[in-house]
Amino acid sequence: QVRRDRGQRRSQSDRRAGRSREKTMKIKSLFKEAKSARGARLLYRAAVEQARRPAFYALHGVPDTIDGRFDMIALHVFLILHRLKRDGQARGPVGQALFDLMFADMDGSLREMGVGDLSVGRKIKQMATGFYGRVAAYETGLASQGGELEQALRRNLYGTVAPAPAQLAALESYVRRQAAFLAGQPGDALLRGEVAFALPEEKPA
Repeated sequence: QVRRDRGQRRSQSDRRAGRSREKTMKIKSLFKEAKSARGARLLYRAAVEQARRPAFYALHGVPDTIDGRFDMIALHVFLILHRLKRDGQARGPVGQALFDLMFADMDGSLREMGVGDLSVGRKIKQMATGFYGRVAAYETGLASQGGELEQALRRNLYGTVAPAPAQLAALESYVRRQAAFLAGQPGDALLRGEVAFALPEEKPA
């Protein structure tokens, strides 16, 4: 009887310890998720602020339209993900949260414009598919010294608008310079949401 009582007490103690460990792990997981979400919010805010700089539209000829502004945001989110990829973090918690946040923002913007629920879902899927295509094109372009990056920027940022050769060249130079600028920033700082962008050219291309 004594042994049985001791065994029961040990079993209860083990279960309590197990529940305590599980609770601790959940708290740590939630804390990590909160840190990732905060880092992603700061990164996204910085990408949007950079994408809204007037020089891209007034001087470099990017159409000042909904599509043009989305593509400028997508370009800067790509540049952050491209930097995170070097540390294997593009698909990590912060990278995924950044991606999710961008499309949650786009979803909200479409709804504010009066787009219906069913249409919003289809539009977001199209935009996500398009973003993956842009990522692939920009990655290929940055890795090459040929005209791939210029072609990708012309196709995605300008659409049916024909930019002047100097405008396109200036934007390609900016993207390469920006990628190099981000490469010099510490990965752990980026995961905390600490990012700096180089300024675009503020004079006519």
